[in-house]
Amino acid sequence: MDIQVKLLHPDARLPHRAHPGDAGSDLYSVEEVVIPPGERRGVGTGIALAIPPGYGGFVQPRSGLAFKHGIMLTNSPGLIDAGYRGELRVSMYNSGAEPFTVGIGERIAQLVVQRVEEPGFLPVEVLGDTSRGEGGFGSSGR
Repeated sequence: MDIQVKLLHPDARLPHRAHPGDAGSDLYSVEEVVIPPGERRGVGTGIALAIPPGYGGFVQPRSGLAFKHGIMLTNSPGLIDAGYRGELRVSMYNSGAEPFTVGIGERIAQLVVQRVEEPGFLPVEVLGDTSRGEGGFGSSGR
């Protein structure tokens, strides 16, 4: 499967896998953006995608940015629906102690494209029993 990509900016780059077989494709910044500690900024990639029906694009953080600089994505994973055709922007958060500068052409996130189910939803009075039941956060222990 190939995904059509529209380059919206002169510095835009196609998503790229660093190694054969990688699940994620790198996304690149087309803007220089300074993210102060404790703040978030939207960073443009300069691309729009035509994800086919039955698939979704999931924007994931880059582990190196998170580990080395405390840079996280605020809505991780970000979801790109098949019908969206606007610019792909990445919402980045700086949990570190120093300002972080995103440079033009820098790898800022990864895109994973996956098949998604489109289930219907039925109202019922009773749900089937499971061993977990209604146990919520922390119910499975440490």
